[in-house]
Amino acid sequence: MLEAQGFDVHMVTLTNQIDYPYAGKLFNLGELKDQQNNTISRFKRFKQLRKYLLREQFDLIIDNRNRLSGLKELYYLNYIYRKQRVVYVVRSFNLDQYFPKQKTISKLMVKRAVKIVGVAKAVSEAVNNTFTTDKAVTIYNPFVVFEPNDSPNIFKEKYILFLGRLVENVKNFTLLLEGYKKSKISEANVHLKIMGEGPDTAFIQKKIAALGLEDTVTIVPFTPDIQPYVAHAEFLALTSHYEGFPRVLIEALSQQTPVVSVDCKSGPNEIIKQGENGLLVANYDADALGEAFAKMSNEPEFLLHCKSNALESIAHLKTEQIAPQWSQMILDAINKR
Repeated sequence: MLEAQGFDVHMVTLTNQIDYPYAGKLFNLGELKDQQNNTISRFKRFKQLRKYLLREQFDLIIDNRNRLSGLKELYYLNYIYRKQRVVYVVRSFNLDQYFPKQKTISKLMVKRAVKIVGVAKAVSEAVNNTFTTDKAVTIYNPFVVFEPNDSPNIFKEKYILFLGRLVENVKNFTLLLEGYKKSKISEANVHLKIMGEGPDTAFIQKKIAALGLEDTVTIVPFTPDIQPYVAHAEFLALTSHYEGFPRVLIEALSQQTPVVSVDCKSGPNEIIKQGENGLLVANYDADALGEAFAKMSNEPEFLLHCKSNALESIAHLKTEQIAPQWSQMILDAINKR
């Protein structure tokens, strides 16, 4: 997106995992990490990164990392990013993932940052309120319009889809499965496909068995090519404890697949237009979630209504709408003195 806007973009990745096409120049520190990953080699990688930043003389660094360790962030501030202009991106309402718990260090990060980008209004407001600043601005995640997908349904049965990492303390699969159970749509042979990978696969399998849902709930391994799975789903479900600006909701709506989501912090209530492109329900309420699943599944006219409104509801998130916002933020950050 930024390359297309005329910026000279360099990307630094800390892990050697390149799954998607990209533009710009790639500096893959992950290749060195694969060769050796002890304390000495880690400091060598940091030194190479510092040399790279000095050599290229970037006008701006956009930092998308999780930033959990106070000591590591001090090292970045005082060595890696010394005399560099940095924009921090915050992709979750759980600010502890992006600012260390040591408040003095977090406040120093905010003080030295030229801007902070939150991916939802609630995220930016939380940053500004927490750190008494006005540096945080909101730029939503954009979506790319996929080419029409004519692939047949991979599954024979009707299904609803969950898409994401299999981490219970973030995604709340207990609520997802209990809501699905209460909806009784499994009795109409509407299946639940859980697509993803993660540390809690066994926990989810046990929960499926405990609820007697083995016949209609399946865990499907993640694939980067999610489009056909999303496009053929009846609707997509999200039950997270917290989010940032959940891309899966946008990806679903871009395929004219309605969504049912809990009203967690943050993002869903900035995406879902109630009764128009999906349903938003109170978090941690399995009965309300079950009712929403049942309404979407049992009322074909309502489902069709939500499908027909899906694309228009996210027109403001198209890349051509979001790209100028990034361009303006970058130019403002570069020119800020």
